[in-house]
Amino acid sequence: MSFNAMPYGPLGLVALESSRELGEKVDYHLKQKRLLKVDESESFLVTTDAIRFSNGEGKVRLEETARGKDIYILCDVGNYSCTYDMFGMTHFMGPDEHFQDIKRTISAIGGKARRVTVIMPMLYESRQHKRKGRESLDCALALQELERLGVKDIYTFDVHDPNVHNAIPLSTFENLYPTYEIVKSFIKQEDLVIDKTKMITISPDTGAMDRAIYYSSVMGLDIGLFYKRRDYTTVVKGKNPIVQHEYIGKDVEGMDVLIVDDMIASGESIFDIATELKKRKAKRIFAATTFALFTEGIKKFDEFYEKGLIDRVYSTNLTYLPPEAKSAEWFREVDMSEFLATVIDYINRDKSISPLIDATESIKKLVRE
Repeated sequence: MSFNAMPYGPLGLVALESSRELGEKVDYHLKQKRLLKVDESESFLVTTDAIRFSNGEGKVRLEETARGKDIYILCDVGNYSCTYDMFGMTHFMGPDEHFQDIKRTISAIGGKARRVTVIMPMLYESRQHKRKGRESLDCALALQELERLGVKDIYTFDVHDPNVHNAIPLSTFENLYPTYEIVKSFIKQEDLVIDKTKMITISPDTGAMDRAIYYSSVMGLDIGLFYKRRDYTTVVKGKNPIVQHEYIGKDVEGMDVLIVDDMIASGESIFDIATELKKRKAKRIFAATTFALFTEGIKKFDEFYEKGLIDRVYSTNLTYLPPEAKSAEWFREVDMSEFLATVIDYINRDKSISPLIDATESIKKLVRE
């Protein structure tokens, strides 16, 4: 056996309640990679029990030992479906409570693991990554806290600003992208002609321009940009409201459009852009995103789909997706469990994950085929 293929230690996967479903899928693929029986008798999952007291206090208990294991803690800090009873009322967990459970899990391990790696697909407080005036630096503080607790490796997806790694320069901080899986799902499920005369990639704002440039270059398409004009004199729900979307780019008449972004929150930007594109006589409109949060529900997405303003939304299962969205005609879920299992398998064997990070050639081959 090659020394590069020797495991760092016995693999243990801790899928917290927020990532239970995704964790079970990752475990399934890990068992396939390690040629284990794909049943419940063998599993890489380390069972945990998150206990909540009636006043809201909590603790995490490990149901089996983590001694000597290479532990991977998987947590979806954006899962708003997790609940517990507090003072007789149902309380929905937020990002702060999910992050606290990560720390509780590390504390329960108690330094017995050979290595602890945290996988947060949606990075905790990633929007609060830099200071503008008198405000907190939540993301940097959280990363430093994990480092102090003994976490050496942190893996996340499509982080708002990768420069937040500067907060923990001596620790591993890997920012992964689901581009290949999204493009593969998009191409396989849609009847497309991927040609710059038939299709165009659109960036919904200047912040997403790098992502859109990457999509357009690997797919051989042209790119367009919508610039958000905001009213900086007022603040609504923590942000300056958008006054108008200004378009910069080639004519989209008769063309299929792919809008790419890291996140869909309420969806207002997508709705405004889709409306503007339809005014310019665009043909079909698709949206691809890493995280679909649907913070204000899916009713308006249903309405835009019925009116023919949006054809499809592609998003990963890296964060919680409500059942009504998963079953909607306009929505397509991109499963990332096999990719995550591959990443964990590589790390556990101390193999470089560079081939997984750069999917350029794989996407180009996919487009050609």
